Amino acid sequence: MEIPTQYLPLQKNGITLAIRREDLIHPFISGNKYRKLKYNLLQAKAENQTALLTFGGAFSNHIAAVAFAGKEHNFKTIGIIRGDELREKIRENPTLRFAQENGMQFEFISRNDYSNKENPEFIEQLKQQFGSFYLIPEGGTNDLAVKGCEEILIKEDSQFDYICCAVGTGGTISGLINSALSHQKVLGFPALKGDFLREEICKFAKTDNWKLINEYHFGGYGKIDLELINFINNFNQSNNIPLDPVYTSKMAFGVLDLIAKDYFPSNSKILLIHTGGLQGIQGMNQLLEKKQLPKITTNV
Repeated sequence: MEIPTQYLPLQKNGITLAIRREDLIHPFISGNKYRKLKYNLLQAKAENQTALLTFGGAFSNHIAAVAFAGKEHNFKTIGIIRGDELREKIRENPTLRFAQENGMQFEFISRNDYSNKENPEFIEQLKQQFGSFYLIPEGGTNDLAVKGCEEILIKEDSQFDYICCAVGTGGTISGLINSALSHQKVLGFPALKGDFLREEICKFAKTDNWKLINEYHFGGYGKIDLELINFINNFNQSNNIPLDPVYTSKMAFGVLDLIAKDYFPSNSKILLIHTGGLQGIQGMNQLLEKKQLPKITTNV
């Protein structure tokens, strides 16, 4: 499967900037979600499981991807959704509506109960409730997900000095770290506040050729402001590349800001990884409308 690499116009210190269009990998199982699910789906089939159970929030790319992948591969899907108030809001939530239309059964739980998502006793309760299932963690990150993300980089990418990606649960960057060459540095741009992700990444990463850059989260997960909205719309207009508001846009903003601040040496070759997530734009635009902020324009 050949995923296009698009070069971006840039005239600064001889730097080359390109973006890997992982968002084009599949129309509904987008970007890193496709990579993370690939080997998990194969494992579920090998275990003769007929159901997938996973966790996510109101606008989760992961929930949408698992729902469609389940339908495509003949699995029943169960989504444990953070926020019991969402039970009455499925039809007005584009992500949950999409997942439901693709066959996902929901269980809405409080944020307090949701914090138990990795507790073995809680998982056992879910098995009592739903029967046997193949468990996929929130965000999809596990050893098999990292294995899938190790396939993002290809031989031709050896020319790049820096590989840059957004960071959510740490699975994608871990795969990139493991497949990067010795002369390459992997830079992660967390979409969440806090440095707790370092510990998660260290569970999977096999080398220390990486760094987290924490200054571009725009206030935390799912947070966005007028500056980022304008950046997303201008980037799309200039390059014909839509960016999602939660992950890739923050990474792209950060990289371009660092270039402007001469963070990268002259003549550096930089590859950005577009991890998809464009389904989240519709839900974000609903929130922006309520806040009387401009909407994100999209050509998808």
